[in-house]
Amino acid sequence: MLSAVKLKKLCEQRQIGTDWLAEQLVRGGLNKKQAAAAIKNWQKGLFKPIPTRGDIDRLATALSVEANELADWKSSYRFAPLSASKARLVTQLIVGRSVQDAMDVLKFTRKRAAAMIGKVLKSAIADADEQQADVDSLYVSEARVDDAGVRIGTKSWIPKDRGRANPIRKKACHIYVTVSEE
Repeated sequence: MLSAVKLKKLCEQRQIGTDWLAEQLVRGGLNKKQAAAAIKNWQKGLFKPIPTRGDIDRLATALSVEANELADWKSSYRFAPLSASKARLVTQLIVGRSVQDAMDVLKFTRKRAAAMIGKVLKSAIADADEQQADVDSLYVSEARVDDAGVRIGTKSWIPKDRGRANPIRKKACHIYVTVSEE
């Protein structure tokens, strides 16, 4: 996936405008005006239209860098069966660390969320490896946990005194991990 931060930084370093990049990006279905709008969106982090691998390759050639220098690799676990606040404690431990260091931290963290976050991290690493990225120079650029509400099928009741009933609601969360090359 295209990294908005890296694209914006490279454009500023090389002092390349969006118009010149739009000329390099023109493809089937996009004219120059639409390509310029797409590049502006991508620099803001809005991925409309979604950049294809060909778009990333064209941008990399125009900026005279490798395609992996513009890319981030993401992985997610949707509706993970645990509370978001409990998972956030573990994700805060790995942000900014190298991938190997993050795997070691997760291995020795005694939290239930560590195993789930470890699987998501391994998936992101495998995606980067498939795209011929240097796995030794990867680091965790972002690890985010969003609340997903009550898990489906876990709404139940526990009987209380005087005929009352209290709800049991088990929470779910979405785990997102992004790795980047240094």
